[in-house]
Amino acid sequence: MPEALAFFRGRVAPVSEAKVSIMTHALHYGTAVFEGVRGNWNEGHGKMYIFRLREHYERMLRGCRILMIDVPYTADELCDITVDLVERCGYTQDVYIRPIAYKSEELVANLKLHQLSSDFSLMIVPFGSYIDTEGAIKCRISSWRRPDDTMMPTGVKLAGLYTTSILAHTEAVTAGYDEAILLNHDGTVSEGSGENLFLIQAGRISTPSETDNCLLGITRDSIITLARQELGIDIVERRIHRSELYLADELFLTGTAAHVTPVGSVDDRDIAGGGVGPTTGSLREIYAGVVTGNNPDYLHWCTAVALERP
Repeated sequence: MPEALAFFRGRVAPVSEAKVSIMTHALHYGTAVFEGVRGNWNEGHGKMYIFRLREHYERMLRGCRILMIDVPYTADELCDITVDLVERCGYTQDVYIRPIAYKSEELVANLKLHQLSSDFSLMIVPFGSYIDTEGAIKCRISSWRRPDDTMMPTGVKLAGLYTTSILAHTEAVTAGYDEAILLNHDGTVSEGSGENLFLIQAGRISTPSETDNCLLGITRDSIITLARQELGIDIVERRIHRSELYLADELFLTGTAAHVTPVGSVDDRDIAGGGVGPTTGSLREIYAGVVTGNNPDYLHWCTAVALERP
């Protein structure tokens, strides 16, 4: 039977025992770096395919350098820890893998990063659709702006950074939309609350560049590669204006949790007739085959874990 386990303080333990003190520095100040990694279950193969695991840990370790978090493991060792935990948990369904490195010092009223202890934890939970809707989603431009990299580093997944995303997503959902799109302070487009954004106009695909304060997403990088290699389309990284979203032929979001999610409207203006555009549909189908281990050309992106069916 599947078991809820975590890697905590250097050992595997039941999730119910993996607890931190209310004094923990990361709890009070957001001094943590996390990742979201998908494990995609393939019933026909009897395997879990973990998508681009090493790249996720490489990004996490870059974030740790920024927050001066000392992780006593290499990227390869973190991959081994993850595979071992996936095997022990034994979930024969899609899962979400959440590693987090954080300032574990039990210390409050202390605004510093240096001379504080650090720790690493890892948990795995069953996971289905991130956005609970079929077909294309409805988005709205958020009143909250994406922080500039001079305010908080935006290219890595810092825990404190996601307060803005939570505010934006909550604002959108409570207003009857599925997701938010955040602008930069100059009014150009950055990203969704938890996804990168791609725009298609006249057969040309564009996405905000890394200097537009968007996360350097691993799914984003994968889609850029798949569009080029599978569809023969180069994706342009550039500044995108808000009005371009309204005039797009197609629009979609990408992320570990969201996969490839078509956008059918922005601020109540239909995109692709409110449905799924042809290029978006093709990329979504190709990506689904890749992450589930069904495309042999991209198995190097997947870490396969064989699991016994219950």
